[in-house]
Amino acid sequence: MDSGKRQFLQRLGVLTAGAALVPLAHSGWQLQPERREGDGKKRMAMLIDLRRCIGCQACTVSCAVENQLPQGQFRTSVLQYQVVTDSQRIPTNVLLPRLCNHCDNPPCVPVCPVQATFQREDGIVVIDNTRCVGCAYCVQACPYEARFINHETQTADKCTFCVHRLDAGLLPACVESCVGGARMIGDLNDEQGTLRRTLEQHRGELKVLKPEQGTHPQVFYLGLDEAFVSHVRGQPALWQEVHS
Repeated sequence: MDSGKRQFLQRLGVLTAGAALVPLAHSGWQLQPERREGDGKKRMAMLIDLRRCIGCQACTVSCAVENQLPQGQFRTSVLQYQVVTDSQRIPTNVLLPRLCNHCDNPPCVPVCPVQATFQREDGIVVIDNTRCVGCAYCVQACPYEARFINHETQTADKCTFCVHRLDAGLLPACVESCVGGARMIGDLNDEQGTLRRTLEQHRGELKVLKPEQGTHPQVFYLGLDEAFVSHVRGQPALWQEVHS
């Protein structure tokens, strides 16, 4: 057992044995880790134009291949729903790509007892799998259900914006493989960048998921149905009806 996991288990014993007597702050855990790594001059974000998404799942497959994910586990996927509104009796098919939102205020970061989950200087939330103990606190803390425990590594897993590709000057696998050009990634601080200019052009049309959570998501949607803004109603499955 490595030192990170050993220390976690030792501290966990202290907390569970005397949770009523020992404040969390006194356990030696930092609740607000500082950002580290990455370029502090940048703030990476993604725009998903649902008007261009055709539901081909090329992003899902390319992500799984690029990141060598276990069979049946995905960092991103395109869910399909049927939405029925009061004014329209005929169901409308809705495609909703999902992934980590790389929030400005990520609830997954402070709950990690070993600081395996952290936020880079450029805003990208990543996981140090050499430190992760698989406690799944971050999985439970994420309001977007974007995290999971990898069956093979037994550690937390999620979308990282393919940070290893970004650092090499490449696009994330999902962006590069998108048939309809629905996904766009860029630096919000680059005023001349394509992402920044597109966001400003469609400022009044942009939506994020669950804004009431106060997480400040950095994955923006164009063409998102209002029924999915605050919460996704129904189960994420093919042709699941959603009433609004």
